[in-house]
Amino acid sequence: MRCSLSLFAAFVLALAAPALLAASAARAETALFAGGCFWCVESDMDHVAGVTDTVSGYAGGKTDNPTYDDYSAGGHREVVKVTFDPAVVSYDKLVDIFLHSVDVTDAGGQFCDRGHAYTTAIYALDDRQKKIAEKVKAEDEKELGATIVTPVEGPARFWAAEDYHQNYYKSQTRTLTRFGYVTRADAYKGYRKGCGRDARVREVWGASAYKGIAGHEGS
Repeated sequence: MRCSLSLFAAFVLALAAPALLAASAARAETALFAGGCFWCVESDMDHVAGVTDTVSGYAGGKTDNPTYDDYSAGGHREVVKVTFDPAVVSYDKLVDIFLHSVDVTDAGGQFCDRGHAYTTAIYALDDRQKKIAEKVKAEDEKELGATIVTPVEGPARFWAAEDYHQNYYKSQTRTLTRFGYVTRADAYKGYRKGCGRDARVREVWGASAYKGIAGHEGS
């Protein structure tokens, strides 16, 4: 009897799964963040409960079809498009988490990466997002006790980056570095540490650095 009940329960769940997935997709929302190196932002956002997808890319410039070779010249920033379930994490919470994962006091780039292409920004995709982002930014300025230079900008067209940039932080594909051939995941770890990203974010935010991001100290 127990076996029969288990099989029946599994059958019911199998029938319900498509409907549950459809409902989740229907309520999905999108956020667009620029936080310096998109490999790092993608990694951080992937570790936030409620985030269902991340895509590295370019936004904010004046040229069409930017590539890694020319996006900076076109005025674009490195960005990550974040798809999330608002039933799990709200947009205001996601903005707050993002701001606590970057150096919001640096208007010239992020960490060892300098120039406009690596500056931070929140691209509000509609008026509602803009109001929320500005409110969260003001609240976080009070917490920080300093001006947050990260701008809240209007909607920007998103261009996905090349395939090899996607999920770079966990890719096992080997790539040539000055230390020889290593996996992209290992190259990413070396870059992130060498660039001083985590150390600087913790210097800026203290105990609240990386809050809401699983796997980070102080989250």
